[in-house]
Order: sequence, then structure tokens, then C-alpha cells
Amino acid sequence: MSEIPAKATESEDPSDGARDQAVPAATVPGDAMWQSSPPGSIYDYIKVASFSISPGGLVEQWSLRAEQLFGIPAGRAVGMDPIEAFIDPDLRERGQRKMAEILDGREWTGVVPFRMPDRPDGARGEEGLAEVYVMPTRTAEGDKAAVCIVVDVRTLRSIETDLAASQAIFGQSPFGFLLIDPDLRVRRANMRFASIFGGTPDDHRGKGVHDYLARGEAERISATLRRVLQSGDSITDMHVTGFVPGSEERRHWSVNLYRVHSGTGRPIGIAWLGTDITARRAAAREAAAARRNLALLNEAGARIGNSLDLETTARELLDVVVPGFCDLATVDLYQGLLAGDETPPGLADGSAELRRVAFASAVSDAPFSGSGDPVAVGAVHHFPFNSPCADALRTARPQHLPAEDGGLVQSTLAVPMVAHDTVVGLAQFARTKGSEPFGDRDRDLAVELAARAAVCIDNARLYRREHERALILQRSLLPPGDPEASGLDIACRYLPGNAATEVGGDWFDVIELPGHRTALVVGDVMGRGLRAAVAMGELRTAVRTLALLDLEPAEVLSALDEIARGLGTPGGVQQATRAARQPRDADLSEVYLATCVYAVYDSVTRRCTFANAGHLPPVLVEPGEAALMLDVPPGMPLGVGGEPFEEVEVELPEGALLALYTDGLVESRDHPLDEGLQAFVGALTDPARPSPDHHPSTTALRADTHRNLEDVCDHVLNTLDTHHGEDDIALLMARVQGLPAESVGDWTLPREPRSVGRAREYARAQLLSWDLEPLVDTTELLVSELVTNALRYGEGEIRLRLLLDRTLVCEVWDSGLVQPRRRRARDTDEGGRGLQLVGLLSAAWGSRRTPRGKTVWFELPLPGGENGLTDPAEALLSLF
Repeated sequence: MSEIPAKATESEDPSDGARDQAVPAATVPGDAMWQSSPPGSIYDYIKVASFSISPGGLVEQWSLRAEQLFGIPAGRAVGMDPIEAFIDPDLRERGQRKMAEILDGREWTGVVPFRMPDRPDGARGEEGLAEVYVMPTRTAEGDKAAVCIVVDVRTLRSIETDLAASQAIFGQSPFGFLLIDPDLRVRRANMRFASIFGGTPDDHRGKGVHDYLARGEAERISATLRRVLQSGDSITDMHVTGFVPGSEERRHWSVNLYRVHSGTGRPIGIAWLGTDITARRAAAREAAAARRNLALLNEAGARIGNSLDLETTARELLDVVVPGFCDLATVDLYQGLLAGDETPPGLADGSAELRRVAFASAVSDAPFSGSGDPVAVGAVHHFPFNSPCADALRTARPQHLPAEDGGLVQSTLAVPMVAHDTVVGLAQFARTKGSEPFGDRDRDLAVELAARAAVCIDNARLYRREHERALILQRSLLPPGDPEASGLDIACRYLPGNAATEVGGDWFDVIELPGHRTALVVGDVMGRGLRAAVAMGELRTAVRTLALLDLEPAEVLSALDEIARGLGTPGGVQQATRAARQPRDADLSEVYLATCVYAVYDSVTRRCTFANAGHLPPVLVEPGEAALMLDVPPGMPLGVGGEPFEEVEVELPEGALLALYTDGLVESRDHPLDEGLQAFVGALTDPARPSPDHHPSTTALRADTHRNLEDVCDHVLNTLDTHHGEDDIALLMARVQGLPAESVGDWTLPREPRSVGRAREYARAQLLSWDLEPLVDTTELLVSELVTNALRYGEGEIRLRLLLDRTLVCEVWDSGLVQPRRRRARDTDEGGRGLQLVGLLSAAWGSRRTPRGKTVWFELPLPGGENGLTDPAEALLSLF
């Protein structure tokens, strides 16, 4: 006891301020080291108490720790018999024997069960076990006494358990475990940490973070350790980057830090728990790259191919990849594909000419040369045969281009654009210095992006080719040049949809009929595409054929309806009718529907007969009047069948304007149909009023009611501001210019033989009055033949009419229903050559039914025209 410094025994109270003072160690050679135990020593944990026993076996001294451990103050404990106070009655006899042995001078150590004295309120005291160490001693008078040191066994067992658990956790942890002292030095390291950084755990004692990490990282970690030591705030998942001995691979660790305290709460260091997350970081980077690539592919799918235009599709690809995937990019397409060739030359060796259609840069518009001199957008070029780009085009495989010395680009991928096993061009992606070079994953992504764009480009190419073919077909089915008609001034417009839409089935036609009559037709096959254009051509051909039969407008539409019903069925209308009766097979036949307006105008009477099959109504503008829509009953569209069509006859005044059109002129997504119709009627009401975008010179024609129809068409299209790209537009306008009365000769002849001679006289006189003397002989001969046939085979009175316009037309009417039939007479026949003679001498001839019989007509060209007259003598000789 004499070796314990006095300062250390002044107070056993752990709360005493003297215990918070640590005497610095002074090392002097040959001298003992004197220092006080620092706060938080082992005695704070095990709570050692001491007391002394007098020679009489009573408590003589009672320490402050004993007061804390047993809860009995010194004033009460001194003079107590410890056996009587703390030992159960049934164990006191044994306790007295042990006390006697102790007072006899024996040392003793053992575990003694004890019970705390009963509390003042009568409650029984707590029981426990105490490890007692008894050291014999003598008083100043030489009497035998004893000093007892007591430790609570429960505390010892708890400390043992904690130490065992701490050792197991520290030693067996799969994570790197360090205990760092306040000087930021390693006090203890576990085996896992030593297995990573080499050596044994003891080899790492005294080392600092600078011994493991680079300077910059070590400074950051040191500052973090000091902050944890000062504030006591723990840190979780702090990422640390460094290298392990013997490896150049960068490693990543996730570190958790928390401050460690003594039993009295004094900070004694920092616990470091670290785990290697290098593989996890790599997996996270892979997952992030995969998500980024997936997002890029998703964006490419949404943004590439929205336009059926090759150059636009190429630019859409670059908008996706720059700067999300690369810093510079170009797209080159084969010039042959852009020019419309089916197979561009040079595909086999990659030397064909290409055109640079798109370029994008995220580096201040830096130029991109790839392999060779820079190429401007729009320029036509080709790659050298031995270049990586040409090799990529030949093999249809991506190539990695080496970086140019001193250049901005450090990594370039040349990726062929392959669609349906066909190379359509080359895409180049480049990354500049400072960016991560392309890897295998980037190459695969570039191939996928280029393939998607290539498919869209090839689709655009194929669509453009088919669209051009459909337009050629569609235009070939429309009337060539400017249509001409007797008694009408004709103007027309046909505007196909733009390149982003399919061709439609709109059509119009102007068909000249016998007797200076004209059929005006406007129709629209429902649907779009090549089939609609083909259906339109078939219907237009059918209309022309039916018009030549000189049927009434309602009859023409009824026949067209039957034809339309049979277009989608190989067997024609009969097979379509059978299919309609069988619901199961109804879907096997394709239905073609169309709308159509058919009008027949007679230039002599200036009357026009209309029939409508579900089409928009015609618009009529009379001189000095507002435009109005004619009330023509809209029948069912062609192809529906079952409903008859009605006819409406309207007398058109001289100078009236008639407009037939399709719905593309008056209907769009932005404007309802009624609004478009009203705008169209308004534009025709005052055709001289200029639109805001129209040329001011149109105002000069305001007072001209007979304004040129071409200008009227242009004015209507400009005024309506229609969305021409949404649908095809067909517009047919006709101004009435009736045949003057002096150009018509009309006579009624009785049914008698003398009428033949009178007919020749009337014809001669009329032709002479028209100064058409070269036509007199031929006309007399043919009139004589037709009137003779009317007398011989017809019925009722005979009517002769001559019409002079661009040609001379002669018509002979009678009430008979039997149509004349041309036949070839034999050499021995005396007759049967009349109609053959009519066919030889006239430019055209024919017959048609009328409400009260039939009309036989022939047509002769006027003198001075391109088609000269046939010599009657030669025609007669040719018959024999």
C-alpha cells in the first residue's frame, strides 16, 4: 500500500476533479515512472470496494467505493459485524469460522453470497455474489487485523462477456475494423484489415491514414476523423478511394465512423468499420450505364423516324446522340439512294459516292474530319478504298478509328447503317479528349442506334419511291393539259398531299359528249394509298366508258355504284353480292367507297343536269349574285348500293360560274366542314377581293365579272388558306358560255320522202351562211343518209339540227327506239353501206337514246383544222 502515491488515494470518488487530471509521464533513466491512473481505467468498470476489519472482527474502516457498492454509509458501517450484516443466517456459522481463520493470519480468496441489509421500509435487501480478497495485517499495537477487497461478481461476469463479445466481433468481423486513438493513430486492427493491407494486426499499430492513402485523400479523411472525435457525430457510408499494396487497381471502400467512450463517458478514440465496395461500385456503374443506354434507346425510338424524310431522320439521330452519347457525329448516305436508285453502285467495295446529310457537334462547332479532310454538309464524297470507313461499309461491321496525333478527337466509331441486310450509309460517332473512350458496350449501343435510324431511313426511302410511283399513276389518270369543252371556259387545280402523307383518290374529268354537251365529273375514293389511287383510276375509266354510252347522270351513277361494289372482289359485282349475303365471308372482300358528282351541260340550251353520290354540293355563282350551294340531293356513296340517285336540272345563265371540288379544299383538322364551306362560298362571291398574301394586282380585276378562271382558282386557294398537306385537293371550275343562237340550225321535217331533199337544202343553206362551203358536199351526203334511215327505220316526225362550235355537228332525231347498227355489206348487196359511209366521211358518229326516241349524229372538223376532210369519192370507192 505504501507504493500508491498519496495523490492517487486522496479521493476514491470518481466524480472528484482530481481524477480528471492526468500527470504527464516523465521518463528518467533509472527512475520509476509515477503517474495517476487516467479516468476510465479498468477500476471504473469493475467497481472495486475496500474495507478493513478490526482484531475483534468488526468493520473498522469503510471506503467511499464500499458506500457506493453496498449503499451503506461509513457512519453506519463502522462497528458492524460483516458476517451478521451481509451473510444469511444459515451461512453465518461458516462465515464465523472463515473470519476466525482470517484473523488468525491466513489469506483467503473466494466467492461469498451476500444479502444487502433490509431497507428502512422493511423491504428485504438484494442478494448477490461478491468476490472477496482478504489480506491479513496488523495494527499499530501488533494485533491481527485484515483488509478486504470486494468486487461484485455480476460486474465481473458482465465485463468478461463484453470482452469476449468484443474480441469475437473485432477479430472475426468480415469487415476491416480499426480502433484509432485521439492522435489519429491505429491502436488496434483486426485480421481482415491486415489481410488486405499486409502483415499482422500488430504491424499496423501506430500507423496513420497517410500510410494507406494518397495525400489528398488522406487529408480529407483526417479532417473527417477530427470532426468525429470533436463532435461525436457518427458518419455512415463514407466513400474512400485508394490502392492496396502490390496492386495498381483503384479500390473503393465504404467506411462507418463513430466515437468510442470510456466507462465514465470520456472519448478515447474512433472506431473505423470499412468494407470493400469496388465490385459494387463497378456493378452500380454498369447498371447506371445500362439504364442510360436504355433511356437513350427509348429516346431514339421516340424521336427517330417521326418524319418520312431521309435528311430529317438523319438529323433526328444526331439530336439523340449528341451530347448524350458522343461529342461529334456525322451521317453519310449513299448518293444513289438519295437520287432514287434501286441499288446504288459500289456497295460491294464501299467506294460508292455518299452525301453528308447531317453533322452535329457539342464542342463549340468543332469540325469533324473522321478519316481525311473535313466534309461539308450536303457535299458528295467517297472514302478511300483502304480506309476504315470503306471497310465498315464493305463488311457491314463497325470499325474503331485511331485518334489523330494532336487532334481534338480521341476515339471514333464508324458504324454502317444496315436496314434489311442493306447498307444505306455510315454514321460516325466521336468523343473528344477528356471524355471516356468508347468501349464494347458503347459500340453495341452505337450499332443499335445506327440500325434503328437505318430502318427509318430505308422506310422513308421506300415510302418516297412508292409515293412517287403513286403520284405518277395518279397524275396519269387525270386529264392531260387544259381540258376544253363546248360552251364552257374550264379551269382546274389538282394539289396532291405532301410527302408525309399517302396519295389519295381524288379525281376530276371533263368529257365531251355528242351534241356539244359536256360531262363534268369530280370524285373522291375514301381512304388513302396506292389502292385508293388504283380504285380512282378504275372508276374514272368506268365513268368515261359510261359517258360514251350517253346515259343520263343518274344512270351513270347507278352503274358506277355497281362497279364500285365489285372492285374489292375478284369475281366482280356478282361475287360481291354473294359475299354480302354470307356474313362470314363479308370481311374477305375489300370494300371501296367513293363520292362523286356527275353533271351534264348542254351548251345549246345552257341547262345542266346534276346527280350526286354522297359528294359535297356544287357551288353556282350567277353574274351579279352571291355564290350559293346548289340543292342537289346527296345520294349514298358509290359502293353502298341499294339506293337510286336523283337528278336535278338547272338552267345556267350566260357568264355563270360553276365550281365542283373535293373535301380537301374545305375541310381540315383545324376547321370544321361547315366553316370551310362558308369560306369557299365567300371566296367565290367576291373573287376579285385579294387575300392578305395575294398580289395587289388582283384588285384591278374587281369589276371584271368575266375574270380569267385561272386567277379565280388561284384566288380561292390563297383565300381559303387550306392545309394542302393533309389531303388531296381537286377543284374544277367552269364558266358558262352558251352556244349563240346563230350557231344553231334546227328544223322539223314531216315523215315523207321529200324530207330527204329538204334536209339537204336546209343543210346547204345553213353551211353557206356560216361560210363553210368546203363542208357542203360531205354534209349533204351524210344528212341524206341519216334522214333516209330515219324514214326507213324510225318513227314519227324527223328533226334536223346543225351545231357550229369548234366542230360541225349534225343531229337527226326521230321517235323510234331501234338503234342503228353498222354492218359490213357484201359486194353483191345493193344497200347496207350508209352507216359505213358515215363512219368513213365523218370525224365521229354515234347514236343515243332520248326521252322521246333516239338521236343519230355525226361530227365534221372545220376547214383549216389539223384533221382534213375525207374525199367522198375515195370513201365511196373504198366501200367496193
